[in-house]
Amino acid sequence: MNKLRTALATAAAAALGVAALATGPAQAAAQPAFLAASQMPPSATSWTATQVFTGVPENGGALCAPYKIPAQNSRYREFSTELDTNGVQITNVARTEADAVKLVDTLRKSLAGCGPLLQKQNPGLKAVSAAHGKVAVEEGAWVYSLDTADPQIGSTDIHLFSVGRDGRTVTFVRWGQMGDLKDAPLTAFKTTTKTAVNKLY
Repeated sequence: MNKLRTALATAAAAALGVAALATGPAQAAAQPAFLAASQMPPSATSWTATQVFTGVPENGGALCAPYKIPAQNSRYREFSTELDTNGVQITNVARTEADAVKLVDTLRKSLAGCGPLLQKQNPGLKAVSAAHGKVAVEEGAWVYSLDTADPQIGSTDIHLFSVGRDGRTVTFVRWGQMGDLKDAPLTAFKTTTKTAVNKLY
């Protein structure tokens, strides 16, 4: 399960590389801003954040999405607490707004179908994906969850994901920890999502 948890911690993030390669003058001059550690959902221990890196996270294989992830025009920041809670934000600036729309659609379909795909790939694993609606911000953001359980070792993990867009810039946020959906700060995560999209520019 630890291997699966590590994959989940990077997989959805990596899918953002589907966007196109070039940036125009307007957004090249002003890079999208990122969440601060304090803007992640409240946790029992404080969040810390890395610096913002260029590209996508290392070993960012696209779990539940096609594995075609150009690092160009993508940047990311990772988050963690002293407990088993972690997260990531990735932004990708698409060549055109139409490309950004396609990227959002690709990610939404991948996240919505993630649970059934994981169960096919991992016999014995129980995985349930769910959609939790749209967040009203800029061109919109959408929230999903992935609840996994491995009966063989008795472990459960819950992940929340969101995909949002401001013009031709797409941002993806992931939050994860051990536990079930009932343990997840869904309302606070929606607030984090709205903040993430609002902060882009």
